[in-house]
Amino acid sequence: MSENIQVGSVLSGKVTGIQPYGAFVALDENTQGLVHISEITHGYVKDINEHLSVGDEVKVKVLSIDEAAGKIGLSIRATEEAPEQPQRAKKPRSKRPAAVVQHQDDSAQGFNTLKDKLQEWINQSDMANK
Repeated sequence: MSENIQVGSVLSGKVTGIQPYGAFVALDENTQGLVHISEITHGYVKDINEHLSVGDEVKVKVLSIDEAAGKIGLSIRATEEAPEQPQRAKKPRSKRPAAVVQHQDDSAQGFNTLKDKLQEWINQSDMANK
């Protein structure tokens, strides 16, 4: 690998190959790196061929260097300014009402009917077991 290539440096290169997962970029005669599909541009990239072609001159930033494996990770989008996100109107958050403590009312429906039935079922079970 070239001695002058360091993590963080911005270099010019030429696209030498395109795969579904990224584009290979030659940094010099002996060194090439990979721009992963997620590092092509800001936003979602479905097809790299819509953004790059073999032979394109590109500006890349060196993200990583793995000397042992001989791999260099590159980014094109790191050399570009991120597009401004449109300001979304903030919705006012509704406050949840405070928890209301309800006192149990024997005349209320719902679980009270189950409570009454439960006692009836217990009595029936006791009588059946005698």
